[in-house]
Amino acid sequence: QVRLVESGGGSVQAGGSLTLSCETAGYRYSAYCMAWFRQVPGKEREGVASMATYAITHYSDSVKGRFTISRDNAKNILYLQMNNLIPQDSAVYYCAAKVAATCSENFQDTFTFWGQGTQVTVSS
Repeated sequence: QVRLVESGGGSVQAGGSLTLSCETAGYRYSAYCMAWFRQVPGKEREGVASMATYAITHYSDSVKGRFTISRDNAKNILYLQMNNLIPQDSAVYYCAAKVAATCSENFQDTFTFWGQGTQVTVSS
């Protein structure tokens, strides 16, 4: 059984940095499409960054140049390095995964596995 567990959220001032982690227990497939999403109450969930097999990445325009997605394949941990945070980045961040070799560029994939979320709050 695959289980995703996020950590690393917290409160930070604008301009600061946070690194989110997503431990992917039980994921034993060589192919992967993994992504970070975020959601603010009352708004639709937004795709932030994705990474697929061969380390192909996609970013939303709102985070491009500030966020970096990476994966430690040996440890099966997905990361999201968030720099130069702004208040609009405040949200619950979710990790998602599906067994596929690629991710779509527009975050429209149907993900099979989801984490429970971790809160990120950026104050001005």
